[in-house]
Amino acid sequence: MEKTIEKIDIRSLDYKELQEEMTRIGEKAFRGKQIYEWLHVKLADSFQEMTNLSRSLRERLEAQYVIRKVDMLEHQISKKDPTEKFLFELEDGNVVESVLMKYNYGNSVCISSQVGCRMGCKFCASTIGGKVRNLTTSEMLGQVYRIQKISGERVSNIVVMGTGEPLDNYDNFLKFIHMVSDEHGLHISQRNITASTCGIVPNIKRLAEEKLQITLALSLHGSSQEKRQELMPIAYQYDLSEVLAACEEYFEKTGRRITFEYSLVQGVNDTAEDAARLIKMLGHMNCHMNLIPVNPIKERAFQKPSRKNAEEFKNKLEHNGINVTIRRERGSDIDGACGQLRRRHITSKKEN
Repeated sequence: MEKTIEKIDIRSLDYKELQEEMTRIGEKAFRGKQIYEWLHVKLADSFQEMTNLSRSLRERLEAQYVIRKVDMLEHQISKKDPTEKFLFELEDGNVVESVLMKYNYGNSVCISSQVGCRMGCKFCASTIGGKVRNLTTSEMLGQVYRIQKISGERVSNIVVMGTGEPLDNYDNFLKFIHMVSDEHGLHISQRNITASTCGIVPNIKRLAEEKLQITLALSLHGSSQEKRQELMPIAYQYDLSEVLAACEEYFEKTGRRITFEYSLVQGVNDTAEDAARLIKMLGHMNCHMNLIPVNPIKERAFQKPSRKNAEEFKNKLEHNGINVTIRRERGSDIDGACGQLRRRHITSKKEN
């Protein structure tokens, strides 16, 4: 039986790699530049669109390479605010979520880095069912490109905060950052990119050594080691003191202040004692605290605090020198919580 040769994922090759690849197959290096522009500037989804290449080269590319598909399966548009949610189907039939949020300063896209997630955070729909696999660099890029094509508007900001833990998919994530900010592609400023991690200490340190200009957002969610363990299984692996030390190292190496994400869960981590512990823990750090009233999901019993309680919590931190915002609730009428849309799709597929 003839062995099938696996095609090379061409959109995951960076600018230099693509030129080297064209040279390897006997083409001139400038063909790599042309193809890179088609893939990462003109956002081509097929080789047939690459009209300045000869037909024979396009056929050769078709035979040896693949542009991994990221096809829109579902598109929800909020009636409350300029937010749109997308469910994308990948080459192997797996699905991931992405979100487009329009602000006066530009369009922000929140993308997924994995199919599912193995971090197990108690309040998150993304982790129900665990991790299926990592996304390739091209599948991460594909979410951004597809949304830009659908909206017809430029994406100016990226948040890697959808399904998955980016630092659990470190190499593909790092390559994604380099490629999406590359001057030969969309050239999105690294300062406009935020990546969220629940605190994989060795990879926070590795990322610090890269000296990128992205914002690192740590999912804190607990005011003590014990509180974090209640909500986040990763806390059993890395002590809060280790995680905070790694965050300080990231700031020292990059000059980029850390954002702390804190999901406010009524009666769990929103008490006066929690606020006092956070003030003691973070008061000396150059950081920003993003309070997120938890988005209820039917698989969990967690409830968000009242607006009044959230404001009081915010005020306590602010009066003690911590820079704080309460994240505006967006997309609550369109499966707003991360993982909800994918979860609903998988559940209905099983039922049918």
